[in-house]
Amino acid sequence: MRAVVLGVGNIILSDEAAGVRAVEALERGWLLPQNVMAIDGGTSGMEMIEDLSAIDLLIVLDVVKTGAAPGTVVKISGDEIPVFFRNKLSPHQIALPDVLASLELLDAMPREIMVLGVEFISLELGLEMTPTIAEKVPVLAAMAADELARRGYVVTPMKEAA
Repeated sequence: MRAVVLGVGNIILSDEAAGVRAVEALERGWLLPQNVMAIDGGTSGMEMIEDLSAIDLLIVLDVVKTGAAPGTVVKISGDEIPVFFRNKLSPHQIALPDVLASLELLDAMPREIMVLGVEFISLELGLEMTPTIAEKVPVLAAMAADELARRGYVVTPMKEAA
């Protein structure tokens, strides 16, 4: 079983950094097994095809626009995934649907895809996330660790690993 936790976003657009910062928090807070790769996808595109090809689980950490209150943390999975990728928040989301479409053409789609996200407040130019969204970064990391553990991946909190 192979899994990828992919943090996406543009760190110079305030809250859009949440996905990247959450994957960093996951790497700092949990010891991940060799069959789980944590990737700072930033605003990457087609160069991710190899890493995402024929894996069992893809967890995308990102900001979302679902209509919920700002700061709301959501899990999007199953039939909701195609709908999520139709609503573009920013330029980085153009790349990920293209990567997934290419993987589908190559018959190498991840077996399961989910998005763990937080409803953003601001996508203005700036290096600082709003306080509400910054508080959700460790929540997203913990959710990713929990989803991995539920599927049998051995993720150990760093405090226990020491």
